[in-house]
Amino acid sequence: MTGLIGHNGSGKSTLLKMLGRHQPPSEGEILLDAQPLESWSSKAFARKVAYLPQQLPPAEGMTVRELVAIGRYPWHGALGRFGAADREKVEEAISLVGLKPLAHRLVDSLSGGERQRAWIAMLVAQDSRCLLLDEPTSALDIAHQVDVLSLVHRLSQERGLTVIAVLHDINMAARYCDYLVALRGGEMIAQGTPAEIMRGETLEMIYGIPMGILPHPAVLHL
Repeated sequence: MTGLIGHNGSGKSTLLKMLGRHQPPSEGEILLDAQPLESWSSKAFARKVAYLPQQLPPAEGMTVRELVAIGRYPWHGALGRFGAADREKVEEAISLVGLKPLAHRLVDSLSGGERQRAWIAMLVAQDSRCLLLDEPTSALDIAHQVDVLSLVHRLSQERGLTVIAVLHDINMAARYCDYLVALRGGEMIAQGTPAEIMRGETLEMIYGIPMGILPHPAVLHL
């Protein structure tokens, strides 16, 4: 799990959009499996990469199960047959994020944390190997932030997923990410493990203000 960090306007969300083919790079090219992103068909790319924006799309009138089922689209198309394998993937994803008791509920009736888990379940059902998450904890209270990031990190470990997440909270990024990439002015200025990045001089270079470090008692690598 890799966290993109840096102050507002540093280019984190822009980079994520380029990785997800939602914005073309101004120069150069981005490769996936040694092929330019633009050379992939939409379906083939969606089977490799799943993207969740900061502003979640509307899910009016949809249950959790119906939302998660949308994740199967790259595998059968709009007019394709939704088969037993698809249903199994949907139920597995719902169980993995802990929403089985709420599968029949309308997405709009869920709490912020539950709603975020429902969208993450949709990405899991999509069966992509890489998840791109733009500020997945935005507008969540601290308990739901911990809940969502714990879930995402667990999925990355248990299912071998590559996760790239834009995170504003440096403490949460250090706690849940295995690797951090810092941006400023659209350029990468630092990268490394949380232990390598969470140093006063490095954080001051990233954020432009003096910062001190206090080890978290529950996180051994800091």
